[in-house]
Amino acid sequence: MIGTGYLDRTLTEAEVRGIVAQAFATHDMTGKRVLFITPDATRSGPLDLMFRVFYETIGAQVAALDYLIALGTHMAMSPAAINKLFGLTAEERGGKYARVNIFNHEWDKPETFKQIGIITADEIASLTDGLMRMDVPVTINKKLWEYDQVIICGPTFPHEVVGFSGGNKYFFPGVAGPEVINFSHWLGAVITSWKVIGTKFTPVRAVINKAASFIDVPKLCFSMVVKGHHDLVGLYFGTPEDAYSAAADLSAQHHIVYVERPFKRVLSVMPELYDDIWTAAKGMYKLEPAVADGGEVIIYAPHINEISYTHGKILDEIGYHCRDYFLKQWDRFQHYPWGVLAHSTHVSGVGEYDVATGTETRRIKVTLATGVPRERCEKVNLGYLDPASINLDEWKGREDEGILLVPRAGEMLYRLTS
Repeated sequence: MIGTGYLDRTLTEAEVRGIVAQAFATHDMTGKRVLFITPDATRSGPLDLMFRVFYETIGAQVAALDYLIALGTHMAMSPAAINKLFGLTAEERGGKYARVNIFNHEWDKPETFKQIGIITADEIASLTDGLMRMDVPVTINKKLWEYDQVIICGPTFPHEVVGFSGGNKYFFPGVAGPEVINFSHWLGAVITSWKVIGTKFTPVRAVINKAASFIDVPKLCFSMVVKGHHDLVGLYFGTPEDAYSAAADLSAQHHIVYVERPFKRVLSVMPELYDDIWTAAKGMYKLEPAVADGGEVIIYAPHINEISYTHGKILDEIGYHCRDYFLKQWDRFQHYPWGVLAHSTHVSGVGEYDVATGTETRRIKVTLATGVPRERCEKVNLGYLDPASINLDEWKGREDEGILLVPRAGEMLYRLTS
């Protein structure tokens, strides 16, 4: 494997160029059709720098150099949003980089997928330590087979479903069909985000790696570790598994904050890269382990006025509930997309459900201080707080009182030291 990472400084552009040059010196792309798979704008990272360095390093050698945005089930990006993501002007897209195609993953079009295998029920039972047993068809964007080489380029952070993002996660769910997406997300929900998040190897990661083993197009990966929005502190190149492993180790040192005592109230201030609660819910996932029983997480995002642009109607039907609410009423809920059920449980956090009384008890309260109106918050079983009533200055420096302000929530995981 090629690459390096630091705890005390960022990589220079010269270092980045050196790693990329070394990577392609050992993997000749001359005459090949190359497809890069990258995240959308809900992930931080210097994709503008990587785009230009890749083009300058191999652009003149390859037969094609294209990009596929790993949306999972996020909204498709507009041409203007794509240009912003990659740091390009419209003139550059139509001129210098005119031969570079940038595609959205069309997750909502069944005709764009091909089935490449089945993870059998016995394999699933083995990979999940007996937690589940069912056949899982593996479908993925068939565009991968239009290329000679597929290369992932994306960041690694603690993640609520798989443990850490990165590596083969850019295939599943990044450019996958619904089967593995729904199964893997529900598997993570059954285990609970509380146990999964920030864990390097999980049953969900094992399932994703198994699904990726069916991809017979050559696969490579640049795994980034990012601080803030743009600062690159680590860059690793190799197989998706090896690059992920190195990046996850460094991410664990950069992206996990350990605290001595749990907080009673947390205000998670969500940056504008999150444009609905579906994505901004990371402000809950990343703070839940550091909140006291009976405490509260407030997701503060005045710019957000939608629960989910792609799954909002389903969430209006099912609401937000803890895992056991669904498991103990499985006949009622199993026909809903499991990935949406999983999101519901991740936002709600750990809780219990008493079937006899129909009573749900959650460990902590989750409140939205966003543009989502009170009526809708109540409809989906979340708290509401008028964002105009919040003065951020009043939240600063109150950790000793059990009150925490997280100015840029969503990527740093908070955990108790014990």
